[in-house]
Amino acid sequence: MAYEAVIGLEVHAQLLTAAKIFCGCATTFGEPPNTQVCEVCLGMPGSLPVLNRQAVEYALKMALATDCRIAPESVFARKNYFYPDLPKGYQISQYELPLAEHGHLTVRVNGAERRIGITRIHLEEDAGKLIHSETRPVSFVDFNRTGVPLIEIVSEPDLRTPDEAVEYLKSLRNILLYLEVCDGNMEEGSFRCDANISLRPVGAREFGVKVELKNMNSFRFVKLALEYEIKRQRALLATGREIVQETRLWDAAQSQTISMRGKEEAHDYRYFPDPDLVPVRIDPAWLEELRQSLPELRESRRQRFQTEYGLPELDAEVLTSDKELADYFEAAVQEFQQHKQVGNWIMSELLRAMRKEGSGIAACRVRPQALGILVALIERGTISGKLGKTVFDEMFATGKDPETIIQEKGLVQISDTGALEAIAQEIINANPKEAADYRAGKTKVMGFFVGQLMKQTKGQANPQLANEIFQRLLGK
Repeated sequence: MAYEAVIGLEVHAQLLTAAKIFCGCATTFGEPPNTQVCEVCLGMPGSLPVLNRQAVEYALKMALATDCRIAPESVFARKNYFYPDLPKGYQISQYELPLAEHGHLTVRVNGAERRIGITRIHLEEDAGKLIHSETRPVSFVDFNRTGVPLIEIVSEPDLRTPDEAVEYLKSLRNILLYLEVCDGNMEEGSFRCDANISLRPVGAREFGVKVELKNMNSFRFVKLALEYEIKRQRALLATGREIVQETRLWDAAQSQTISMRGKEEAHDYRYFPDPDLVPVRIDPAWLEELRQSLPELRESRRQRFQTEYGLPELDAEVLTSDKELADYFEAAVQEFQQHKQVGNWIMSELLRAMRKEGSGIAACRVRPQALGILVALIERGTISGKLGKTVFDEMFATGKDPETIIQEKGLVQISDTGALEAIAQEIINANPKEAADYRAGKTKVMGFFVGQLMKQTKGQANPQLANEIFQRLLGK
């Protein structure tokens, strides 16, 4: 029997607020353990939470960007469970009355578009972090993360393949980055997801028994875990065995999922409204103000890059894949309006150098205006493309402007016809056999002559002019 996968994702995104969701403690990542805590986030008796307005604002922006319906009133609830990283014995979250519901976004996989529904977006607080000793049977708990504001984005079970799931995740992350409400760092845990997956016969409407997958901290691991689980469940069904509803962990070392515990249901958490927090009512005027303040998002920017700058679809796709990269491109083309050429240098040389260094665009020493000037100098013939790469490497290493580097290293392209003709004639005279081969129709020899001239001029000759000179001197 043929089966299809039914996949839904629960995405948690830490919001980039300076303070936690219900207290004034800082949210800075990487500080010494248990140094960013207070009586509120530790759940001390008598302490009372106060909602962070900016956290609500950031959550609303994400809800608006994904076409969700904003609830006029939402309620915080206590999600009760006992775990060492949860100091209060419950997590403040939202359940029956979340902030936003019924949104969607569109993903593109292999040229086809799929509309993926978003069930809900709600606010909650993060839990602490357990650190397990590798040398002895001891675990440590760091409560710095406790109370950091999260939004949970729950998708409809509309995803059918691991590739669709990854593209959906990337699209969500991209929106969060464009909105500047989350840094999207999966390794640090500020953007993470759990997956619910089941199999059913192709054409069936009923869902199969679902399994929850956790511990996937990269897009690659999400894809691998889903692929493994599809194979595992398909093998069980093929032999008549039942799927157990459970939570499984992705073990990257063994490239497989491992059973962790039975899957909880909502009633296991005994949700009830938090008595210390009043309902959240959203002022319509404030909501409209936020709607008007939304930035241009990736999809509309990609389309604009194609229409306004005349870029091919693939170029626009790459250049808008990161908000900072898209900003960089638009700043660079202010200096030189040959948009395609500027884009080519960003996609080839700039991204290559950043990958090699392991850095991002924010740390790039090459100013976008300087890159635009460099491309202009190449296109105008001041320096050759080959020398341009040399200049770029120096710019990337030092942050100097291209004109400064060209002047310091004496790299101005030689376009003096008389000077180049004299050198070219010497090369022809020194290589009579190659000259005869060219005149006999072996035109590939032209590369040899131009190469010799470039060598003698240390790469500073104008290569197009060199070709023209050799053709004239050799009789073609």
